[in-house]
Amino acid sequence: MHDVAYDAVVLAGGAARRLGGADKPSVRVGGRALLDRVLAACGGARTTVVVAAPRPTARPVTWAREDPPGGGPLAALGAGLGPITAEHVVVLSADLPFLQERTVGRLLDTLRTSGADGVLLTDPDGRDQPLVAAYRTRRLHETLELLAGRHGGLDGLPLRRLVAELDLTRVLDPVASFDCDTWDDIATARARIREHGHVLDEWISAVKDELGIDLDVDTRALLDLARDAAHGVARPAAPLTTFLVGYAAARAGSGPEAVAEASRKAAALAARWAEENTSKTQPTGSGQAAAPAQPAGSAQPASDQADVAPDATPDTRPDAG
Repeated sequence: MHDVAYDAVVLAGGAARRLGGADKPSVRVGGRALLDRVLAACGGARTTVVVAAPRPTARPVTWAREDPPGGGPLAALGAGLGPITAEHVVVLSADLPFLQERTVGRLLDTLRTSGADGVLLTDPDGRDQPLVAAYRTRRLHETLELLAGRHGGLDGLPLRRLVAELDLTRVLDPVASFDCDTWDDIATARARIREHGHVLDEWISAVKDELGIDLDVDTRALLDLARDAAHGVARPAAPLTTFLVGYAAARAGSGPEAVAEASRKAAALAARWAEENTSKTQPTGSGQAAAPAQPAGSAQPASDQADVAPDATPDTRPDAG
């Protein structure tokens, strides 16, 4: 992961004409506003400036506005750079539903090693996405000043004028570069995050965002624990066990290590519990009483049936097909 200190500027203005004038940054995909999804992706920024009218966000940001409002992306970028002091700045639009922190890290790592003025993503058609990019802050300031002097200001200037003046490295990323300009784009994004391969990660991210939790844990281990508890004990044991693991981790000081340790203990207990259940039907060692044999065709006693988990218990993980 990148080790470059950076700031971020998120452009969240614009008229959103192709969305009928809707407040696009507030449109929800996977239960989260598009703006909040982008803010999560640049959560490692030292300072994050959002250029737009202030509104509630999932994490604190600095607000800025171009003067007059509606001057276009270069004018907005110029306003957003005002509070920026880091050597590198990530510049993002607020309509990127699939942008993730690892993509931001990739942009910064490439910038640090390339020697270029900036690194931007390109879409599947090879088009530049200058609002999914990392730049050297000083070069960005210099270029905006150059363009403002040449054109009498930044209002109304297209982003291609900026791109033409900079030495840029390009990185193809069809997913992270996907932006939402139309309601069809919104529908596509909403459908994709509900696909089998994405829905669990999206749901966990949404819950953490909603609860204000910034904690990376081994979700696969928790899912395995839930499955083992459901199979070896009883189906309702799965959600209750994972809840108790979380509670125990919080009491132990939180953090991924505390969650991992609580999960390990609970998984070991579930294994011991399941082993006791199945041992009733296995040969016993010396000093142990074997379970009484049942007459052919007779039903197993109800007390034993309640103890033994059926072999065909379905997978109870949330993303199980």
